[in-house]
Amino acid sequence: MALDKIGIAKRIAQEIKDGSYINLGIGIPTLVANFIPKNIEVVLQSENGLLGIGPFPHEEEVDADLINAGKQTVTMQPGSSLFNSAESFAMIRGGHVDLTILGAMEVSENGDIANWKIPGKMVKGMGGAMDLVASADHIIVAMQHKSRSGQSKLLKNCTLPITGIKCVKKIVTDLAVLDILPEGGFKLLERAPGVSVDEIKNATEGKLIIEGEIPEMKLEVAKV
Repeated sequence: MALDKIGIAKRIAQEIKDGSYINLGIGIPTLVANFIPKNIEVVLQSENGLLGIGPFPHEEEVDADLINAGKQTVTMQPGSSLFNSAESFAMIRGGHVDLTILGAMEVSENGDIANWKIPGKMVKGMGGAMDLVASADHIIVAMQHKSRSGQSKLLKNCTLPITGIKCVKKIVTDLAVLDILPEGGFKLLERAPGVSVDEIKNATEGKLIIEGEIPEMKLEVAKV
């Protein structure tokens, strides 16, 4: 069975390393804040000017003035700080973000990402996505494997305007976990519970590399 958005966020949370500074993009990536393993400490950064994001608030904790880049209300961890967007992007462009987690409309087998232009819809622009993909040491994409019309979103080449070239390292979809190899190609690492390798093959347009038995994802969140 394909993962829902929470399942994707849980699996990505397992990739987070202790001591990392992390930017969470709009959409599925913001959910990762709720599943940070309890035995590690990280600092979450939002491009609109917040360092030290906590989990989403319970109803009694909601502060309408405290929001992330997607305009969702958030909490702040002890020691958090607020600042303007110029300072926020100085952090990003200065290479101070270790990991960026982004959504995407398309990813190519070479690691190109297209994540801001929505076909048939008016959009204001790509926001900070181009800065983020150009500056982070490691980029993980959270996305659906196929579009609503059933077309693969893991392609030989992106068809939408490209946000960044050869920058994506790992993808977690509702069907699978995949690495993008330096020489190109999606290497299948894990499959969603109940999803077959053939289903993933049929949903992937780009070059898919399969070696040996492919295990199912484990979605447990680490506890103290």
